[in-house]
Amino acid sequence: MKRAVIAMLALSVFAASAFASDVIEFPSSIGKVTFTHKAHQELLKDCQKCHASPAGGTIAGFDKDWAHKTCKGCHVEMKKGPVSCKECHKK
Repeated sequence: MKRAVIAMLALSVFAASAFASDVIEFPSSIGKVTFTHKAHQELLKDCQKCHASPAGGTIAGFDKDWAHKTCKGCHVEMKKGPVSCKECHKK
């Protein structure tokens, strides 16, 4: 019984940390932007829509202008996802 409880606790901690690393929060002067990486990976199935290489990694030139052009542009094109300021920037 004790091992089962320890295993469940370990699994809970692992699951919480795995989810937490998937959700990225970008600070902003008008409210934080929360980004769910896994949901975007599953939907787009092409890392190079955002990243320079198929392996992913840091996005070169990522800033407010890049995000507004690329992220918002993709949402408009796909007719899915937030496109207004208040839909992305949560206070």
